Amino acid sequence: MTHEARRGPPYADPDAAARKLLELAAGVVPIDGRIHIEKINAPFLSKTGCKATGAEFATGLQGAIDKGWLELRESGTFVKLTSPPEKLLAK
Repeated sequence: MTHEARRGPPYADPDAAARKLLELAAGVVPIDGRIHIEKINAPFLSKTGCKATGAEFATGLQGAIDKGWLELRESGTFVKLTSPPEKLLAK
């Protein structure tokens, strides 16, 4: 059994998933203060990116919202950073 197999998927931890989504969002240039959800969803789920699952994305997104890092627009198609990324990533 490898070390990777023993510790589980990296984004099974909701805090790790939320932090990674915050990092991805920080790397996107917002349009009118909003970030298209697919700009963080695609690299998080991509086989060449984070290789996470849909459940990990949902848990991470909810965690980032609960921590006050991201706001999800009512439509579900946009998120918004609540503070400058440097401040949020320093926490």
